[in-house]
Amino acid sequence: MYDVTRGLQDGGTFLLNTIWEGDELVKNLPNKVKKYFADHKIKVYYINATKIAQEIGLGNRTNTILQSAFFRITAVIPVEKAVEEMKHFIVKSYGKKGEDVVNKNYAAVDRGGEYKELAIDPAWSSLPADPAKDYGDEPEFITKVVRPINGQDGDLLPVSAFKGIEDGAWPAGTAKFEKRGVSAFVPVWTADNCIECNKCAYVCPHACIRPFVLDEEELKGLNGAATREMKAPAAMKGMHFRMQVGVMDCLGCGNCVDVCPGNPKTGKALQMVPLEGQLGEAANWDYCVEHVASKQDLVDIAANVKNSQFATPLFEFSGACSGCGETPYLKLISQLVGDREIIANATGCTSIYSGSVPSTPYTKNEKGHGPAWSNSLFEDFCEYGLGMQIAHRKLRERLAALMQKGLECADCSDELKAMFKEWLENQNSAEVTNRLYEPMVAAMEKCGCDTCKAILAEKDHIVKRSQWIVGGDGASYDIGYGGLDHVIASGEDVNILVLDTEVYSNTGGQASKATPLGAIAKFAAMGKRVRKKDLGMIATTYGYVYVAQIAMGADQAQTLKAIREAEAYPGPSLIIAYAPCINHGLKAGMGHSQEEEAKAVECGYWHLWRYNPQLEAEGKNPFSLDSKEPNWDNFQAFLKGEVRFASVAKQFPKEADELFAAAQENAQWRYKSYLRMLGTAW
Repeated sequence: MYDVTRGLQDGGTFLLNTIWEGDELVKNLPNKVKKYFADHKIKVYYINATKIAQEIGLGNRTNTILQSAFFRITAVIPVEKAVEEMKHFIVKSYGKKGEDVVNKNYAAVDRGGEYKELAIDPAWSSLPADPAKDYGDEPEFITKVVRPINGQDGDLLPVSAFKGIEDGAWPAGTAKFEKRGVSAFVPVWTADNCIECNKCAYVCPHACIRPFVLDEEELKGLNGAATREMKAPAAMKGMHFRMQVGVMDCLGCGNCVDVCPGNPKTGKALQMVPLEGQLGEAANWDYCVEHVASKQDLVDIAANVKNSQFATPLFEFSGACSGCGETPYLKLISQLVGDREIIANATGCTSIYSGSVPSTPYTKNEKGHGPAWSNSLFEDFCEYGLGMQIAHRKLRERLAALMQKGLECADCSDELKAMFKEWLENQNSAEVTNRLYEPMVAAMEKCGCDTCKAILAEKDHIVKRSQWIVGGDGASYDIGYGGLDHVIASGEDVNILVLDTEVYSNTGGQASKATPLGAIAKFAAMGKRVRKKDLGMIATTYGYVYVAQIAMGADQAQTLKAIREAEAYPGPSLIIAYAPCINHGLKAGMGHSQEEEAKAVECGYWHLWRYNPQLEAEGKNPFSLDSKEPNWDNFQAFLKGEVRFASVAKQFPKEADELFAAAQENAQWRYKSYLRMLGTAW
């Protein structure tokens, strides 16, 4: 927690946005803060801008309400003038987004006067210091480095604090210690309504709702929290199922509630409720995470959506926006292959939430295995990942030569030689090399011959790695496209994930070659006038690149299948994933980002397909169209549900009709090209 009173001068004014008021607010203010207020004669005001924003229909957008309250409290300019100017700039800023948005912000200005003053008790000057918070046995690095940086005291750290990480390496999994508790509303699980589909966990952008499977002994420590007796899968029959929410990590987007099918008779298994009433769930979360063993080895986690969520996410609690459309894909990949995943990440949103010091959301499993992540530039992220893969391949060639030598070694046991032989025959099998790793390392350590010592020096390369290259559409379609093309042309076994927001998300919303016809973006203020580049179809022309276009919210199973096939393909793969973004201006809100993906596919705006070259070798068409024939009648309504399109209609109504018609015509043209691919004889 950082010091919110820092810089507040004697006689200053403090405005707090809080869900509490009166005595309840006083109870929840730290002694340190109350003492500062009293000692420095601070005037304190508070307002529940969160509640007001929801009542108005602004979701979690409180800035206009708080700005209005600021002008009213400080009177730095006459209040009437402040209100007039704020409303003037609301029209200027939001007029293109429609009258509804303008009116909601007008209401926010008007309701900025609903603040109250908190009476300061002079006795607060004598309050004792707050008890030191007990963080348990957390790593020293978290206490001495991470917490000071999060408290905005990083500039006070001595150089010696970074001893051992001079090369810039940063420990994995630091994000889990933050426990931000920033959402006013979190989901609550009703066990009786749950059908154990795990869809909520599948779509969670921050990995803060997870299914836990408990045996009888583990159940005893849950302190009576609700569970369900499991009937399936067979390996878990008789165990106890609990969908647990990490309330202190949740950002309150509500996508889990949105996708929950629930029980047709009794309703959804999830609903959003105030955080304050769910704080007790934090202890249940800690218990499940720390004391309930993963049961993922009991099932095939790649078999279906439900099974995949029994795997521990190795990407959690990132700094991505609430409702982010990108992070669910990264989380899923970490569940499937995270224990052997290497990531080369382009600069952009993905790099910001994946590796902003001191927060590292990529973490490790109970064996200490997890993704290794590094970041490069827009223009060379694919080459960066290619270099990683080539280095790994070269080192494994060295291992192969050493194991071949080990087969002739007089010191190596027959058992060890049998493992060498199996590895040499299956070195490109993740399953086999993973299974061989621990017994092989133990046997080599026992043997101790020169050959075994040489292999042990490179033991990190025994298991086949899963090389991923991650970037947004700005990097992949535009600035880094030359590198992307070079890498897929190399034939190397790499997996490229393009998280397609159709705009430069992290640099301010500029148009990219992925921006669709008719959408407003920076450098396309009147709506983009040319069609979107079909990156996937370009890649298929090589004939030996696995390509897929996916949208999790539209088809969870197809997303899983495409990722599974791409990772297993012995060559370059390219997955293009549709990712709604705050830059799109979803009128339904980012709590419906998964639903927006479904709508995009249903109306024909986005299409689901896969191109698997291995099928051609079997005499089959390598192209599979996975989405149904679109309902084109809904296309225009979909466009108008996003501000990036609706703004065109507001500002340029005549051009909008033409652009939207062209956008639909282009989508239909693209769909017909997919049908032609589907109908090609092989």
